[in-house]
This record gives sequence, structure tokens and C-alpha cells, in this order.
Amino acid sequence: MAIFLTKESKVLVQGMTGAEGMKHTRRMLASGTDIVGGVNPRKAGKVVDFDDRAVPVFGTVREAIDATGADVTVVFVPPPFAKAAVVEAVDAGIGLAVVITEGIPVHDAVTFQAYAAQRGTRVIGPNCPGLISPGQSNAGIIPADIAAKPGRIGLVSKSGTLTYQLMYELRETGFSSAVGIGGDPVVGTTHIDCLAAFEKDPDTELIVLIGEIGGDAEERAAAYIADHVTKPVVGYIAGFTAPEGKTMGHAGAIVSGSSGTAEAKKKALEAASVPVGSTPTETSRLVLARLEQSR
Repeated sequence: MAIFLTKESKVLVQGMTGAEGMKHTRRMLASGTDIVGGVNPRKAGKVVDFDDRAVPVFGTVREAIDATGADVTVVFVPPPFAKAAVVEAVDAGIGLAVVITEGIPVHDAVTFQAYAAQRGTRVIGPNCPGLISPGQSNAGIIPADIAAKPGRIGLVSKSGTLTYQLMYELRETGFSSAVGIGGDPVVGTTHIDCLAAFEKDPDTELIVLIGEIGGDAEERAAAYIADHVTKPVVGYIAGFTAPEGKTMGHAGAIVSGSSGTAEAKKKALEAASVPVGSTPTETSRLVLARLEQSR
């Protein structure tokens, strides 16, 4: 099994005909994703050939859903238009919106996140790599070749780069699903949402949680783990060497005193019986050791 995305998922790409949309649509198709259409009102009615797959372009998300039964959309729309694209998808009844776009204004993100939550659409992102269920489907920009093997590990990460790194480190063991939730100040799906889904997934035996400095998402996740998660969890926090009082990275993370530091997050996770690696490689070794213990 997998969380949020399976081989049954029918995927649209909003912004498919742009340079990034074209590149990543081709990569998603190559990894087995069932991409049933693109959306671009200026190119409605066209068909785009991707090697052995012809993908129709629709004028609206509603038209695409009506014609294809799509239940997932991947958004590659530029920042000024991303809010309207997500709202359109929500209004059309899409179940899952994966927002890859970087640089969306925080006010826009707040607006479409609240709108989606009210209407029952799950949003992953923005400014995220998306998610992959190896051997089933890939919605976003995660390179499928680093995680082609299905397996027993569930991964949730703020960082796209560290998502790729841990998937590469653990490629021989494999993943049920890996979800890059993004590190912007406002995201839709959270660590806790993924922890809850992985806890319910019978094919996920261990969960890897990747966090980074700034905010309190990891501390809240630690409290949730202590109260609700029975499966083993292994953590990694980026930013142990970050200087105090500086804004850093795509998360806009600011470390002030002990608030938001990697050390504070590590202590919270360890208090919930979550071992935290000091490097991605050490984290992968902790994962393999825990899996060996559970056999």
C-alpha cells in the first residue's frame, strides 16, 4: 500500500505545457504515473506527445476531471497565478493538489490552504518536491531512479534535498511512500498528517521524519508520536550549525535563543523515543538497525 498516492491515482498537470511542466511530466510518466491530462486555457484541445503517451490539454480543471476522472493535480503554475490555479482545482473537486511552485506569496498560500481545507482537498506544499509511492506513482519532481524499489519505510520531510538524500541512502530497503511537505511558512499537509497516515498503512513498518530549524512543527510532531504512533520513528534535523538570529533557507527559519533550534527539536524527538541522526548517513544506519531489531 501507500499513502495519498497509488497506482490508481489519475493525475493532471496544471502548467504542463511550460518548460518545467513538460520536463517533469515526461519524468513522471517514465516512472509509471498515470497522467491523464494537462491544463492550460490557452492551449485547450491540443495533444502533447511524450514518447509513447499522448496527453490531452484541457481548458479548465473541471473539464479535465469530467473527461478523465482525475483525482490528483500537480501544479507547476508561476507564483503570481498559483493561488488561482489551486482554487480552481479545489472548486472542481480535486482530492489532492501537489503544489510544486516556489515563491508563492505567504498571503496567497494562507488563502488557498484555508479554502482547500474547508472543501476537503488535501494540499501538499507549496515549494515542495511532491510525493512518490515507488512502483506505483510519482507526483512532483522526486527523481524516481533514486527510489525505484517499493519497501517498508515511510518518509516525511520538509527538505527536498534531504528527501532525495535519505531515499538514496536507503534505496536498497525501499519505501512505501515518501512525502516532501515543503518548508515554507505555510504548508498544507504536515508532519503529523503523514505520521497518522503511515501509522494506519499496514505496509509501512518504520517512519523517517526529516525536519529543519525554525518554527515548532517538529516539537508538535514529537508530541503526536508520543501519544499516537506505535511504529518506530527515526529522525533527522537539518541546521545544527546554523548561526543564531539569521534568516536561513527556503523556510525563512529564524533561530532565536533556544527557540526553533536543531538541538531543541532533537531533544523533543528523543523524549518521544525517536533517535535522531547527526548526519543523513547516520540516520540511514539508525533506520536499518531499527528494522533489523523488528524482525
